[in-house]
Amino acid sequence: MKNKLLIILCVLCTSLGNARELSWAWWPTGLRDDVSAREDTLRWMVGVSALASSGKYAPFWLQSNTNGDVSSSPFSGNLTAGIYKEAAHPERWWDYDFAVQLTGRLQSRIPDSKFAMQQRIGTGYFNLAYAHVRLFVFDITAGIKPMIYETQDTALTMGSMVFSGNSQPLPRVTFGIDNFIPFPGLFGYMEVKGGLTHAWQADNVYMTGSYLHHKYIGVRIGGSLPVNISYEFHHAAQWGGISPVYGDIGSDLHSFVNVLFARSGGVMRNDQLNAQGNHVGSQQLMLTGKGEDWSVSAYWQNFFEDNFAFLGFGHNLPDGLWGISLKQTRWPFIQGVTYEFLNTTDQSGPWHDRDGLCYAGKDHYYRNSVIVNGWNYFYRSMGTPFITSPLYNEDGTIYTLNSRVRVHHIGVRGDIYGFQYRVKVSHARNYENDARSRALLNTNTALLLEVTKHVPQAWGLDFGLRLGADFGSQFGNQFGAQIMISKRGIIKGW
Repeated sequence: MKNKLLIILCVLCTSLGNARELSWAWWPTGLRDDVSAREDTLRWMVGVSALASSGKYAPFWLQSNTNGDVSSSPFSGNLTAGIYKEAAHPERWWDYDFAVQLTGRLQSRIPDSKFAMQQRIGTGYFNLAYAHVRLFVFDITAGIKPMIYETQDTALTMGSMVFSGNSQPLPRVTFGIDNFIPFPGLFGYMEVKGGLTHAWQADNVYMTGSYLHHKYIGVRIGGSLPVNISYEFHHAAQWGGISPVYGDIGSDLHSFVNVLFARSGGVMRNDQLNAQGNHVGSQQLMLTGKGEDWSVSAYWQNFFEDNFAFLGFGHNLPDGLWGISLKQTRWPFIQGVTYEFLNTTDQSGPWHDRDGLCYAGKDHYYRNSVIVNGWNYFYRSMGTPFITSPLYNEDGTIYTLNSRVRVHHIGVRGDIYGFQYRVKVSHARNYENDARSRALLNTNTALLLEVTKHVPQAWGLDFGLRLGADFGSQFGNQFGAQIMISKRGIIKGW
């Protein structure tokens, strides 16, 4: 009897030991106790850049999707200095990073521009000033940091519909899970991420003291399997602040709850009939196949400004961003190729209401009747740059004029004997805002060639050259070049 009890006890102990190992297998977070000896490092950087171009504005791809760090003026120069610490322990249960980067800019005035920012000769700003900490799988970020949520190739994409890195980053506080992590109990075959952001729209172009709300959730299925499928949902809204017409449009907790759930409310008739604030959103479906040293992804990103409807069931089904992206590491000369097509000409149809029926059409993306400056920050679109930013409005209007566009876009990047390069080619056709006629307004073909090289023999400097050009009736034929020189070093390691 004692021998049988001893055998049963041994089996139970073995089972408990195996269960402990399984507990990490059924939730493979990647965290472990035996962390590496990699040290944390505080670094510094300084950089200088100069841009010159032949047109009224700097070429499209020289200034777009640069987080507002390149002036729209045809002649400009930046002097940048900063300190930063990168996250160094992804396997540890906690990690942190931060950055402070200050830029001083000199620029030429744009003739006949109605915007003060394009008439200033000198300006200074923080494009980075944030701290981020990860506790287990949760992330907390506070400060000025770009809100870019690309799941495609960030170096080659034309940019997402809600946040593309086209404007300067807003000061914000974000809590959530920044990157996909396995869902407990599913052995890594389903991953999730999501977050909630409260930001301050500090440009005060039309509204003063207004806010920006953003929340997102993503699910990816497949894990280590050769094929993954993922879905992401993003909802964002501008709200609160003081309007020069309506006064305080609602900045209290009750207004925030209305914005959070996209409910009607506020003091204006428009917000009481629809939803309080200026709401935008996107959904993305992505299918990815991957091998040992390659991956290929096909994705569809749908945009909405009316009520949310799942992919394929909304009013504006023809609108969105379609793309395919190839990445590989076996052959360095071509490491990534991306093709994308953008269409925003439908906008839920040509009728908002007709014969007593509401069709909810004529959306006019990035525009709002109450928050007149719309989905822009410092006169730049926060979403895709191909919905033309107000900084190009020659009549001085602060809202989006051109939002109906079709774009074909190709991007290629690689490394040729230490010279890292990137090429972008985009052809945009812009249409009049009358959705019933959809007459062609103008066209533009934008080009970018970027080459960077680290040269240890030249005091460890990084050199960069960016060439840009536009051809067409939107901006005219113009050419430009930007030269960049930077240096990085270590302040302290621990």
